[in-house]
Amino acid sequence: MGWSEVEQAFNGAVEHGVVPGATVVVRRGTDVAFEGVFGFRSLVPERSPLRIETVYDLSSLTKALATTVAVMLLARDGKFRLDDRVTRFFPTFGVYGKTSVTFRHLLAHCSGLAAWRPFFQRIAEIEKGGRVNFMASYGAKEFTYEEIHREKPEAPPCSKTIYSDEGFITLGETIEKVSSVALNRFCREKIFRPLGLRATDYIDISLVRSRRLEPVADMFAPTEICPSRKRLLVGEVDDENAFAMGGVAGHAGLFAPVREVDRIAAELIACYAGRSDFIPQKIIREFWTRDQTVPGSTWALGWDTPSPQGSSSGHHFSPKAVGHLGFTGTSLWIEPEREIAVSLLTNRVHPKRDNQAIREFRPKIHDLIMEAIDGG
Repeated sequence: MGWSEVEQAFNGAVEHGVVPGATVVVRRGTDVAFEGVFGFRSLVPERSPLRIETVYDLSSLTKALATTVAVMLLARDGKFRLDDRVTRFFPTFGVYGKTSVTFRHLLAHCSGLAAWRPFFQRIAEIEKGGRVNFMASYGAKEFTYEEIHREKPEAPPCSKTIYSDEGFITLGETIEKVSSVALNRFCREKIFRPLGLRATDYIDISLVRSRRLEPVADMFAPTEICPSRKRLLVGEVDDENAFAMGGVAGHAGLFAPVREVDRIAAELIACYAGRSDFIPQKIIREFWTRDQTVPGSTWALGWDTPSPQGSSSGHHFSPKAVGHLGFTGTSLWIEPEREIAVSLLTNRVHPKRDNQAIREFRPKIHDLIMEAIDGG
């Protein structure tokens, strides 16, 4: 097996409509083992060329690459401890039995908070009721935070795993509270700039509005024709709740090209190996260890690990691997001990989100990639 099989598989995925296109970087140690660009940036309104520099909506990779890294940095600096209760910073959060929820529980998706709520619908109703320009405003973001604080959990803390956007929205709020700056500014100043990333950032909708800034459309891989916004989304966050919160949130909103996703992965691997002090080795190793709070959970802190059956990472990543997926079709899987990282960006939701063919494709392509590495 070799890289030609990997290339054939990607070209086949484009041909059969699994994805419009894909960019991929495979890292082994300090070297890039493989890099590829396949298919198209967009299919509608017309087909357009894809480049390695094309910026993708990372969707839930935001949780791992922005929010979790930010939490690691704040833990490094002693700003809070993982086992602090959320009520330390947000006293109103403790209603309905949520008093004992800690930041560790939020990171490990065992807080009992709901997976998702349609906050964007409530925000739209408030706007219709007379609050002009409430959608995608700072006020809408604060409204979302308060709604989660006051919410009844779906399960008692530590009783089960619920993959929760709400937990990561709250972590984003915590980063803002502890650092006294907006989440996007914190990530830019503490993560993206120090790592030399030029095209990785949130797209703050309030700035787009107030300064009338328009993202350069051909830089971005468009996502879907959004049912609620009634337009093709280009350089505008796909996730409805993140949009309603102004484009900057702990669970979604980050945009990046594939080489910069790989750059973050490379730095994290170096930290794990003790070659970089960006994040202390002790901290990243704790975050990348499967959490034991809920028996049988695959979650580490802010990162997933391969499930015994049907993992998107395929069959060749070890149980000590960590990874994350994004709804838009993005993924990152890292094998820390072997220093392998596979950064894969697609816009499988373009032009419609109901295309689920990537579920079958992901494990197959990861198997081919790992076989090519081992055969190389």
